[in-house]
Order: sequence, then structure tokens, then C-alpha cells
Amino acid sequence: MKNLKRISFLMLLMTFVISCACMKDKNTISGKVESIEFGKDGYTAKINTDKNEVYFAVISIVNVGGPQNYKKLKEGDEVSLKGEIWKTDTEKHITVKEIVSVK
Repeated sequence: MKNLKRISFLMLLMTFVISCACMKDKNTISGKVESIEFGKDGYTAKINTDKNEVYFAVISIVNVGGPQNYKKLKEGDEVSLKGEIWKTDTEKHITVKEIVSVK
């Protein structure tokens, strides 16, 4: 009986982990870079989307998979970013995993 409970718990845990992993990085935003604030490991870009939503995009070398994928955005760039979106009470954020395009 103990083994059955353990196996059931492990199966439930594995299902949860797999579903969370599949949900990551499916969020994409596109918009214009309004401002940039540099930090220790990268920078945060304020993005205004076509729907007038404001996102704070956290971009670092580690999160985009290394220096070969890292780009420094400039104010006025039209960008498309993919990553994990999260919200605070008053702000929307995206931890950027991929810089899809920069124009």
C-alpha cells in the first residue's frame, strides 16, 4: 500500500513538472522599445505593444542561452520577444528566453 501511494505521488509530481515545462516559453510579445535600464547581468527594456500594453522585458546573456543569442536593443527598435510572462499588481514583465526579431 505504501508503494502504491509513493508511485501515485511520483506520477502526479512528474505530470505537474512536465506540464509546467511545456507551458514555459510559449509567450511572445511584440512592440516598440520605449526605454532601457542597464543592470548588473543585462538590462530591462520597457516595451509598448500594439495594444498599448507595457511590458518590462528582462534580458540577460544567461536567460537567452549565451552570448551568441544576446543582443543589445536600442530605444525605438521594433522587437518580438519570447519568454516567461509574469505580473505584479501594477506591472507586466517578461523574462526573455529568445529575441525573435529586431527591426
